[in-house]
Amino acid sequence: MQFFIEKEVFLKGLARIQGVVEKRNTIPILSNVLIEARDGQIFLTATDLEVGMRASHPATVETPGRVTVSAKKLYEIIKELPEKEISFLAKDNCWIEIRCGKALFNIVGLSAEEFPYFPQPEKEQFVAISSTLLKEMIDKTAFSISNDETKYNLNGIFFRSTEQQEKAQLTLVATDGHRLSLISRDLGASHIPELQKGVIFPRKGIMELKKMAEEGPSDIHLGFMDNNAVIKKDQTIVVMRLVDGEFPDYSRVIPKANEFAATIPRDLLLHSLRRMSILSSEKSRGVKLFLRTDLLEISSSNPELGDAREDLEIEYQGPELSIGFNARYLMDILQAQDAEKVVLKLKDNLSPGLINPAEETDYLAVVMPMRL
Repeated sequence: MQFFIEKEVFLKGLARIQGVVEKRNTIPILSNVLIEARDGQIFLTATDLEVGMRASHPATVETPGRVTVSAKKLYEIIKELPEKEISFLAKDNCWIEIRCGKALFNIVGLSAEEFPYFPQPEKEQFVAISSTLLKEMIDKTAFSISNDETKYNLNGIFFRSTEQQEKAQLTLVATDGHRLSLISRDLGASHIPELQKGVIFPRKGIMELKKMAEEGPSDIHLGFMDNNAVIKKDQTIVVMRLVDGEFPDYSRVIPKANEFAATIPRDLLLHSLRRMSILSSEKSRGVKLFLRTDLLEISSSNPELGDAREDLEIEYQGPELSIGFNARYLMDILQAQDAEKVVLKLKDNLSPGLINPAEETDYLAVVMPMRL
């Protein structure tokens, strides 16, 4: 197999698959990239058996063929080569010769026969989603994904489509048991049974989906095959195994009776929380919020370091109320949105708090209180 390719094209393609390649090296072939050359293109494929990616790139193919090579080492080599055309030659014994300018590398590859099978989606139904929209939805929910590996059904984002007044809506939900974030957006048409039932996309797959959404404005096409999600955009296909488990009934977690609402400037609240969290306990990151008419007092104390307090002018007409929250959770919610003002809705000092942008009803976040 032999092909010639521009350094910039090859480097970009190899950089893109680094996030998918298996890092733990439990099965050596999974740390390799499968390179296939044919019909004026090269196809780069990587997988860790959970998430797989295949993308095609233009090249001048002299001899078609397939080979696998260490994804990390090949990327490091190509990165340091001069800005010239690269010659890539795979010999019969799986040794690979790379030439660029006066540089010459000979590296060991592995037979392509050992590489796991990558499914070829053909007849699946796909729904088109705007890349900008999907990126926004992931940004506003991904911070709530659980890091606890034992709660495997919370280690991802729940995707579900629903019909609202003859319009399909896509809802994304993530929770780690301490906080929950939910966003809904209009989807256009969607008659995909898996989405209507609801599916959980794994954390690693979500990160790859977000990177795809950031690569240019063209739509992302989402479909399903067996227990996998198939995502297509331009020349790239990602196949990821869905999380096998039931997502909790999130509608029961969202408070319905939080009648005391405070409207607070987002930036002021975010910077105040950053200041107050400096003296909060390293472990709990707890801060206390004390609400009274048109005033919010935020305080934190730590017996080993001292205490801090700050007053913010807000819009609030309810009774006096004091409640504790993890400052990190509140800051994550505020950083994920760009509204000028947010509304904090409370019921009492022991019930979860509800936060949403002042001008928007399709995005909300729930935070469990803390005893301080």
